[in-house]
Amino acid sequence: MTILSETPKRSLFETLGRFAAVAGLILLVPVANAESQQAILTEMSTQEEIQKFCTNIADAARDQRYLLQKQELEKLQAEVNERIATLENRKTEYEDWLARRNHFLAQAKANLVDIYKTMKADAAAPQLAEMHVEIAAAIIMQLPARQSGLILSEMDAQKAAIVAGIMSSATDPNTSKDPS
Repeated sequence: MTILSETPKRSLFETLGRFAAVAGLILLVPVANAESQQAILTEMSTQEEIQKFCTNIADAARDQRYLLQKQELEKLQAEVNERIATLENRKTEYEDWLARRNHFLAQAKANLVDIYKTMKADAAAPQLAEMHVEIAAAIIMQLPARQSGLILSEMDAQKAAIVAGIMSSATDPNTSKDPS
C-alpha cells in the first residue's frame, strides 16, 4: 500500500508544483506586460515631448533662419551698391576722357583739313594716298569740291576709286558704318 499511496502523493505534489509554476508565470506576465506598457507609454510620452519641443521652437528657428538670410542679403546689397558706385565713378571718368578726346579730335581734324586746304593738289595727293583710306576719304570730303577733285585726279587711280567709294558710301543713309 505504500507504493500505491506514494504515487498519488507524488502526482498531487507534482500537480501542485506545476500549478504554482503556471500561476507564477501568469502573475509575472502582467508585471512584464505592465513594464512593456510603461516603456511604450514612456516612449510615447518622450515622442510627444519631442514633437511639442520641435513645434515650440520651429517658429523661433524659422525667425532665426530668416534673420540670417536677411543679414546675408543686406551684406550682398552693400557689396552691389559699392560696385555700382565704383562703376559710376569710372563711367564719369570715361565720359570726361571721351569728351576731352572728342574735343581734341575735332580740333585736330579742323586743323588737318585746314592744312590740306592750303596745299596744292599734286603735293596733297601722295600724302593722302599713303594714309588709311577712311581717314583720307574723311579729309577729302571736307575739302572744297574743286580741290577734292584735283587731289583725286593726282592720286593713283585704284586708290582714288577706293576713296571715292568710301565717300559715296558715307553719304548713303542705307549703308552701314563698315565700308567692307
